[in-house]
Amino acid sequence: MAFSRSALRNTHFYDATNPEVVLGGFRQNGSITEANFLSFLDILLVTQEGTVRVQARISGYVVTRTNTPLATGAYDIYCDGRIEVSNERSVHRLFSRSVSGKETRFRDEIRARDRKCVISGMINSDLSIQASDWISFEAAHLFPLHGESIWIDLEFGRWITDMDDSPPSSKIDSAQNGFLLRSHVHQLFDQYLISVNPEDGYKVVVFNGDVDGLDGRILDPVCRDPANPHCVSDKLLRWHFRQSVLANMRGQGEPIFEHDFPPGTDIMGEILAGPCGQERFELEMAARLRGVC
Repeated sequence: MAFSRSALRNTHFYDATNPEVVLGGFRQNGSITEANFLSFLDILLVTQEGTVRVQARISGYVVTRTNTPLATGAYDIYCDGRIEVSNERSVHRLFSRSVSGKETRFRDEIRARDRKCVISGMINSDLSIQASDWISFEAAHLFPLHGESIWIDLEFGRWITDMDDSPPSSKIDSAQNGFLLRSHVHQLFDQYLISVNPEDGYKVVVFNGDVDGLDGRILDPVCRDPANPHCVSDKLLRWHFRQSVLANMRGQGEPIFEHDFPPGTDIMGEILAGPCGQERFELEMAARLRGVC
């Protein structure tokens, strides 16, 4: 059974003209400010005209663009014109895995640059590095490998400046499209459950229960030093954060795919029977075919 993104929400927002129907919501773990909330609504909502006013349902408090932490609860959105939830398509993604060996350069450059989980701050010791021990540390792509056709269509390669787009390499495997994470943080990142907001001082936002205490941390500077030609791309960080807002806060949220299939499981059958089954099947095939192309 797929986990629901709405299950742990403690904050919801509504169209004031239809206050019984939730437009969306999110988990406030403490890092989301009033200014953040209003910037998220800029992504999530489409209004035809007029100024938007956001007001706490119980207290009547009006939210403004300040760095005050947003209180949990219900918020009504007022606007002179009609309010609609954006239908911008978000990019579904799988837990990323290397299937081709093409990503070796990506992994090695990420390890050399970061040497730690840049979200949790957990350092891989010099002794472990000398022994080539990177257990529980993984090189994570900001834009997923199995979405390479979308990457090409949107011309995201224009944001990569440290390598050419020539076979057998691809700009999607540039170190600018990734950083080093602990294994479990990597899984959260791949499912848009944790992200980094480059518009707010590279603040980490956790969109589900924050069991590791990562919400509100700052992305480690080691991966974003502008003097390093392989520094992570702000544009791709911004893309991932926008995807995370869309996936977690809109409506009931996007589905989170099951990934733990015990031995003997009819994996393809479960995938096709699950949420977005056909799309996920195509993503799985794209990931595998990348290994033989």
